[in-house]
Amino acid sequence: MATNYELDDDGVVVIIGSGAGGGTLGNELAQKGIDVVILEAGSRIEFDEFINDEWDSFAQLSWGDLRTASGGWRLAKDFPNLPAWIVKAVGGTTTHWAGASLRFRDFEFKTLTHYGKIDGANLLDWPISLADLEPYYEKAEDKMGVTRTNGIEGLPGNNNFKVFAAGAAKLGYKDYHTGRMAINSAERDGRMACQQTGFCFQGCKWGAKWSTLYTEIPKGEATGKLEVRPNSHVIQIEHDAAGKVTGVVYADKDGNLQRQKARIVCVAGNSIESPRLLLNSASSMFPDGLANSSGQVGKNYMRHTTGSVYAIFEKPVHMYRGTTMAGIIQDESRNDPSRGFVGGYELETLSLGLPFMAAFLNPGAWGRSFASALDAYENMAGLWIVGEDMPQEQNAVKLHPELKDQYGMPVADVWFTDHPNDIAMRNHAYRQGQALYEAVGAVRTFPTPPYPSTHNLGTNRMSEKPSDGVVNKWGQTHDINNLFVSDGSQFTTGAAVNPTLTIVALAIRQADYIAQEMAAGNI
Repeated sequence: MATNYELDDDGVVVIIGSGAGGGTLGNELAQKGIDVVILEAGSRIEFDEFINDEWDSFAQLSWGDLRTASGGWRLAKDFPNLPAWIVKAVGGTTTHWAGASLRFRDFEFKTLTHYGKIDGANLLDWPISLADLEPYYEKAEDKMGVTRTNGIEGLPGNNNFKVFAAGAAKLGYKDYHTGRMAINSAERDGRMACQQTGFCFQGCKWGAKWSTLYTEIPKGEATGKLEVRPNSHVIQIEHDAAGKVTGVVYADKDGNLQRQKARIVCVAGNSIESPRLLLNSASSMFPDGLANSSGQVGKNYMRHTTGSVYAIFEKPVHMYRGTTMAGIIQDESRNDPSRGFVGGYELETLSLGLPFMAAFLNPGAWGRSFASALDAYENMAGLWIVGEDMPQEQNAVKLHPELKDQYGMPVADVWFTDHPNDIAMRNHAYRQGQALYEAVGAVRTFPTPPYPSTHNLGTNRMSEKPSDGVVNKWGQTHDINNLFVSDGSQFTTGAAVNPTLTIVALAIRQADYIAQEMAAGNI
């Protein structure tokens, strides 16, 4: 029988968001016997309801609420109301993610130490190290069934990978394979193996890819200690006269406002909604928003240095068949300033279906060059760049001065401009990607600019000193001890890896800390 907590139950932990951070944290706390309510803004769409069609799936899953993009990035021009391609549904963006699950490297936790001060960058060392997170990375890899860890075999290589690997070998790269993927290569954890359908971004219809929707959340619900409330859009976090958080106000499925009391509130709404919520929760005691004594809420927005390279060959590749991102080259993910930039990047196989290829290849373009590329779609191979971008204070999620959402709250404006280090890295990666395909006979290669962001990081960053960030090494806000941040917004820097594994590892670690502090009566 489903658990239902009362709105006036002030003993519950309220988690806002059900993705990699919130969904994992909810299950981990429920397993420890702690009462949890997850409030999810989107609806609950089970995996057999996913749609293997790009546009229809986008309409079904994506966060389409009004947002704006501004600053120097091309999204401000080409996708002014879609700064990010993320999900509004139970499971959050773990339904849409590709599954790549890689650990940070040691130096990536200490970038200020390793890179030094860089003009225009707001670099800061994390208050934790790789050694602190390693035991939690191990737990996360086991939980998620990451291939090439714990004796789990890698996924098979599709044609897109075979072209990619042949090019990697020609360039002298050594560190390439079909990836560490949170996608079952064989039946595991009651879920079937990958069926190589190729619609990883549209939600895995087989449940082979790890998602909190059908792993963490049902396990948490089975304890009787977790209630997930879909269609519950949190508008504000409330606090008492002592500055302690007391609960949240949310709009239910009918648009009616409800107030859920809480012992602890954990914000896990992704790096755009989480700072927006803290800023929209301003009060006379916290006029600049909750947890914002440093002025850093919303600042240091990162989205990774990305871009793609596609190539056309004389013969068919059918890059769209098989797992989308089961292919990675890690040779460039080192810190080697002789390349003209600090930090590193990875190259990962990527395919877009024809509808999205037409939309994303070069928005607004037409003519012979564009049409001939689409005509050669079957003969195309593709890769994606994931590089460490520089945190900059100017890159920020802000409240829009005029536009409001359906509940009367200011919407998020996502302001971003590339740092010169980001541009130098992207150009290097474009050259390497083109060289890789040319080395194996590509008749044409073309780099394409970044898509709407899927890796959104850093807007409530971890810091040793309260003046430098928003949360401490446990994701607990410096200003309010019963308010936590539990998603990628707590990242101090972005590293050259897809962020989900680290978000999950931090959530497991945070659950241990919250349980310990609750038992001690500290929160």
